[in-house]
Amino acid sequence: MKGFRDFILRGNVVDLAIAVVIGVAFSGVVTAFVKDLITPLIAAIGGQPDFSQIYFTINNSKFMIGDFLNTIISFLIIAAVVYFFVVLPINELMKRFKPAPAPETTRDCPYCTSKIAKAASRCPFCTSEVQPVA
Repeated sequence: MKGFRDFILRGNVVDLAIAVVIGVAFSGVVTAFVKDLITPLIAAIGGQPDFSQIYFTINNSKFMIGDFLNTIISFLIIAAVVYFFVVLPINELMKRFKPAPAPETTRDCPYCTSKIAKAASRCPFCTSEVQPVA
């Protein structure tokens, strides 16, 4: 039981559980946004957005190609909404708060290509004398 308890209380499991709960809640928001705002906008521009009545039959088997098209279109709309309204703004926000890169403190030894300090006058790996860099 101790191993199971350690597994459950490990940070990434809890983070994953929180992410799933937030994802489910956010899914409802995105679905409502697409269903209530984006789909009627498409209907106003291009006519009826519902293809559920399109089908064909072969040997009394009904192939609901319209339902499949509705699902594909809904998926593409939801993916576009998530990308343009979540991913792009978050990426821009992350760029603004990204820390500046740390200055380089090492260089390659010209003889053995090991990483050495810039101020070193001798390589600690191959013991070759090198010129220090200011």
